[in-house]
Amino acid sequence: MTGGGEKGTALVTGAARGIGRALAVALAAEGYAVAVHYRGSEADARETARLCEREGVRATILQADLTSPAAARALVRQAHAAFPESPLAVLVNNVGNYVHRPLLETTDAEWADMLTTNLTAPFATCQEAAGPMREAGFGRIVNLGYAGARHLVARPGIVPYLIAKTGVLHLSHALGRVLAGTGVSVNVVSPGVIETSVSQPLREIPAGRVGTVAELVDAALYFVRASDYVTGQELEVAGGWNL
Repeated sequence: MTGGGEKGTALVTGAARGIGRALAVALAAEGYAVAVHYRGSEADARETARLCEREGVRATILQADLTSPAAARALVRQAHAAFPESPLAVLVNNVGNYVHRPLLETTDAEWADMLTTNLTAPFATCQEAAGPMREAGFGRIVNLGYAGARHLVARPGIVPYLIAKTGVLHLSHALGRVLAGTGVSVNVVSPGVIETSVSQPLREIPAGRVGTVAELVDAALYFVRASDYVTGQELEVAGGWNL
């Protein structure tokens, strides 16, 4: 499918490599043109776009520093305009910096960075995407959360990250309610310990293993494929962690 034959355009933030790349390629396989966002890894982003194009759809790379809400909003507008015959239909907020640091040693810069990339950026992209999606009568927004965020268990090494991801849950619930009935859904996929995770405390996971990137991608695709009646929901991919 090329030249406007796609289902629409999917924007994946932080898609140059890792989980973001896997999400982008999976959405390409679903028939979406893909806008590959990157911050500094242009070569990796081009490789992601190449892999998407191998699925028979168009792909483009878009650079933006999502620590700036204005840049985040501009990114959404660029993705929407990238392929006029395939307007923005899917937004996956994958970007979110992670720093493990004792609470009393966390710097102001680390605090601000984790809150900005994990919560403020999704707020800006979701708000900007809501307009064109609502006008089109179709949209699927999937935000990446963190398994266990809703339990409010103290994790002193990742306080700003956990605060931000808890905020993502509330933001998504509220957006799901505001956009209900418009054809636009907003949902959260919350990974626990995944094969790409910085720390992998296997003894804490009832399943006895880490999750795979493919399992996380499948969860995101569920929300993309589901009707807009499925909205404001969270799906944990965590092997029973925190239960």
